[in-house]
Amino acid sequence: MMTITNSPQVGFLVPLRNNLEEEIEKEEKTIPKISLSEGLNVIGRNCIPVTDKRLSRKHLSIHAAANGSAEVFVEGTNPVVVRTKDERKKLLSGEKRKIEDGDIIELIPGHYYFKYVTLDGKKNENLTTNKQKTYLDGESSYGKDQVHIRKRTRDASEVEPEPLAEQSKKKQLEKNGKDIENSSEGICQFKVSNFKLPLTFQLLRVQELPPWANTNTVSINDVIQGDVLLAVLSNYMVDIDWLLSACPMLKNVPNVLVIHGEGDGTLEYMKRKKPASWVLHKPPLPISYGTHHSKAMLLVYPRGVRVIVHTANLIHVDWNNKSQGLWMQDFPWKDNNSANKGCGFASDLIDYLTALKWKEFNANLTGLGSFSINPSFFKKFDYTSAAVRLIASVPGYHSDSSLRKWGHMKLHTVLQECTFSEEFRKSPLVYQFSSLGSLDEKWMAEFQSSMSAGVTENKKPLGVGEPLIIWPTVEDVRNSLEGYAAGNAIPSPLKNVEKPFLRKYWAKWKASHSGRCRAMPHIKTFTRYNGQNLAWLLLTSANLSKAAWGTLQKGNSQLMVRSYELGVLFLPSSIKPGCGFSCTDTAKSSDDKSGLQESSEMKRMKLVTLDWKENQAVESSEVVQVPVPYELPPKPYSAEDVPWSWDRRYTKKDVYGQVWPRQVQLYACQDF
Repeated sequence: MMTITNSPQVGFLVPLRNNLEEEIEKEEKTIPKISLSEGLNVIGRNCIPVTDKRLSRKHLSIHAAANGSAEVFVEGTNPVVVRTKDERKKLLSGEKRKIEDGDIIELIPGHYYFKYVTLDGKKNENLTTNKQKTYLDGESSYGKDQVHIRKRTRDASEVEPEPLAEQSKKKQLEKNGKDIENSSEGICQFKVSNFKLPLTFQLLRVQELPPWANTNTVSINDVIQGDVLLAVLSNYMVDIDWLLSACPMLKNVPNVLVIHGEGDGTLEYMKRKKPASWVLHKPPLPISYGTHHSKAMLLVYPRGVRVIVHTANLIHVDWNNKSQGLWMQDFPWKDNNSANKGCGFASDLIDYLTALKWKEFNANLTGLGSFSINPSFFKKFDYTSAAVRLIASVPGYHSDSSLRKWGHMKLHTVLQECTFSEEFRKSPLVYQFSSLGSLDEKWMAEFQSSMSAGVTENKKPLGVGEPLIIWPTVEDVRNSLEGYAAGNAIPSPLKNVEKPFLRKYWAKWKASHSGRCRAMPHIKTFTRYNGQNLAWLLLTSANLSKAAWGTLQKGNSQLMVRSYELGVLFLPSSIKPGCGFSCTDTAKSSDDKSGLQESSEMKRMKLVTLDWKENQAVESSEVVQVPVPYELPPKPYSAEDVPWSWDRRYTKKDVYGQVWPRQVQLYACQDF
């Protein structure tokens, strides 16, 4: 579908402790850094975890060149200090200054020290790449002297890491190294051809992980690329400052529609900061306590449209620090001479877009003409090669013909129409998500019934599968890349988490093979599996809640849904011609079948995890690996494991030396 390119990395901003004179020489080399790429880098509260209002969202910018030279420009109203050797220079708003390797930046005079280190300078540090790898991805328990990984978020409270003894650090690195040597690095084998890419999904890149853990992962610039004529960006949270700095090409897209779930305060800020041509829309919420939670993009090109469904909010921390997933596929414009072919994906997409009720607007698409941008506009593309089915939720009371269009009833309907291998009869289920609603046993049985739908090849029901819930423990959060601050993105209260009937469902977040044990999950997946074989998998924005999935009412004749959600369902269906079409690679034709063996009959897909081993003949199937980030089968909680809840007090210090709670709130409790 596309060629993945990464922005060249130039260097880092390495945080220093307040005792600057001492730390210039004795800086902790494993304290987390802010990566700087070639070109413009914006630094502020979007990536520094403080609530100090003197530090603005767009505090300063650093324009870095490929040779490591850089220039600081003060964007905010408060001064910045640059220390070069023995000179200490105060820069006022609007002033700029060149910096070199080893220079110190004080974001506020006397506070928030960072050292500029180029990649060449980085090579001379004592901590090797292998040590970074073993430290960041080890699974062993982490002591109170753990290295401090700074959370990058727009609303986190100030954290001042405690000192770390060098001897303790070396012991920890050695211990973690043993774990890594014995663990599988399954993500390293995740190599997907352009043709097969729509049949699976990709994980988002995690900034603090070593290269092996980011094999075939994507950043926002790998997705939004090329000659985009129109962009529709759908999300819950939108940090417009971060979005424009992380993906500056969006400033040049002539037509952008942002469909969001933000509140009035953030909305007013977005209105002031957005480019003039951008259109903002918050879909109607007819039932209380609902949200617009869907995370998707529609990018229109001269050659077609790219459809992206993912799990990350449009904020820095979601695209850099979390375990996240993303699916995309490109589709060509329809041929006016061909018949108007319909398919399930197309009708599901148009129905969902129609429910969003944005105000129609006109857009002049260069080289194509002027169009009215409404849901019907997206009927102009040929979706017959779609490799997935869309599973959406739309708020409302749904009955009659719409009863099975949304939520878990839509999933039930699609699965019921599918035929699965006999090995999945009564096979288990996994629910994995980042926010737990207020549930009861009756609804859990209702949801389980929909998840268990489907028949075998001899038309027998698959039967009800027993589910496990993969959910981070308190220790997982405490020892994560972000420490307790990661719990802001796992916003479930004690009253929801500690219901006695849930105890039998809890299973651990274990992710050695993807290198994401300490990258807390914001990804949401639901699946049915047998060993390392998958019957199906759903990548979605939906958490486990009645608000997201809906609840049956009136003798099961009505489904009540509160929120907008969107997901893609991967099924073992046949691979379709045209799956490898690309909007950005003009060398590819719409019927490209590269990577697929020639056959008079299309092969049926076999969905497997990254840990699947080729130990049996699969001549009749085309094997497609799905990068499920956690290990299957899941390991149930031990007696000592405690499920994370964000309104409990935790006095055992995290990797920052912090306790919980901290007075911050990044994620709203959208699914209670």
